[in-house]
Amino acid sequence: MRRIFWLAVGLGAGATAAVIASRWMKRKTQALAPANVAREARQTAGDLGRLVREALADARTAMAEREAEIRASLEE
Repeated sequence: MRRIFWLAVGLGAGATAAVIASRWMKRKTQALAPANVAREARQTAGDLGRLVREALADARTAMAEREAEIRASLEE
């Protein structure tokens, strides 16, 4: 009787592990599909472009402020 119980427990644990592993593998396979990888790359490139534009705008603003300070100090 004990052997049958532990056999059933082992089979249940094995089946559960197989289902979980199968679902995990399916999610990883879908995440690495060419269409999804291309979409992620496009989104990352867009985010990078936006960050560069924002940094340049901040730099231009800071340069204009510093130039105004220098001009004001020279005019005094």
